[in-house]
Amino acid sequence: MTNTEELTAIAKALYDEKRQKIIKILQDGETCASVLLKEMKLPQSTLAFHMKILCDSGLVTGRYVGKWKHYKLNPAKRDRAVKLMQNLLTDKAEKAELKKNAK
Repeated sequence: MTNTEELTAIAKALYDEKRQKIIKILQDGETCASVLLKEMKLPQSTLAFHMKILCDSGLVTGRYVGKWKHYKLNPAKRDRAVKLMQNLLTDKAEKAELKKNAK
C-alpha cells in the first residue's frame, strides 16, 4: 500500500462523525461491541459497518472474547497516521529545515 492509499484509508475512517465518536470512546481502552452499541445508540449492522472501516484503516483492531468482539485503538497506526498527515501538510521549506535539524 502506498503512502497515498494509506492516508486515504485513514482519512476515510476519520471523515465520519460517528467513527470519530467511536475513536473517542476507544481512547479509554479496549471496549466490547455491546458497550459501543449502547453508547452509540446504533443498530448492530450500522456499528459493524463503521467498525469495518475503522479496522480496514488499521486505526482500530478487534478480537473475539466469547461471542463478543472487543475493539481497541492501534497506537502504531495512530502514530503512522499522524506522521503521514504531518508529511502531507508540511511545506517543502519546513521539511528541509526539519531534515537539517535532525542531523
